Amino acid sequence: MSSQTAMSMMSVAEFALWAVLCFLFWSKGLYRRFPAMGAYLALHIASMPVLLFFLYGQSQHWFHDICFPIYFYLYWAVYIASAVFLYFVCIEVFRSALSAFPGLMKFGIVIFRWVVLASIIVSFSTITLSHKGVMLIPDIAFRLMHSVSIVELCLLGFLCMSMETLRLPARDLAFGISLGFGLMSSSDFILASFWSRKTSLTDPLQFVYESAILVTLGMWVAYCALPEPARQPVMVPANSLIFRWNEIATALGHTGTQVAVQPSGGFFLTEAENAVEEASPRT
Repeated sequence: MSSQTAMSMMSVAEFALWAVLCFLFWSKGLYRRFPAMGAYLALHIASMPVLLFFLYGQSQHWFHDICFPIYFYLYWAVYIASAVFLYFVCIEVFRSALSAFPGLMKFGIVIFRWVVLASIIVSFSTITLSHKGVMLIPDIAFRLMHSVSIVELCLLGFLCMSMETLRLPARDLAFGISLGFGLMSSSDFILASFWSRKTSLTDPLQFVYESAILVTLGMWVAYCALPEPARQPVMVPANSLIFRWNEIATALGHTGTQVAVQPSGGFFLTEAENAVEEASPRT
């Protein structure tokens, strides 16, 4: 079997897994819980046949060799849109994991958005203007996806460290989504150090990258197909630190009853002593 045939078979298997995943995701109504993830899956299942069509048309020189420009702009548009959707997917996973602590969830989402904004600014500040014209599009897309991958790995690390506290089971779909994106992000960072810009579709690293995608899709299919265990109620002591943080975060931004505080005319102990003397019986 040639390498090109093997890559074609892996591409067909990838599309089949995307289709099965989308079917399970919509048939079980999971898009209501994770709408951004549903949009991400719909984008991939709709764009893959179109991209494969123009990629094949490029090799056959269809439409007077305009298949490559169409494929180029369409591929990078889908790539950038995927990166944008992934930011919202991370917020959905974070919100689902902290659903037992609404105060910390709201406060954490605010911090999460600022971290995402800072990550985007840092990533875009590293873009060099050596590439002119359309070749600047891949640099922007790579920097954007690079910042997304960092956020995904940080989110996965946070979930792994706080699973016991949040009573988040390993079979929960929120953890499965984060684990899958963490696996793909790790493979991206590892392969990026060995990859060159002049790689081909039959490069050995392409097979490693495609294998990581297939493993991730297979894992997501298993998470969607198997019954998800119910989240256990989080029981914490009333004097625990996380409960106090949740109460403080819940109180932030809410205006309570206003109390007028009058300045004291004298020292507190002096006033207390006078009150005691007035209340004591006289002999």
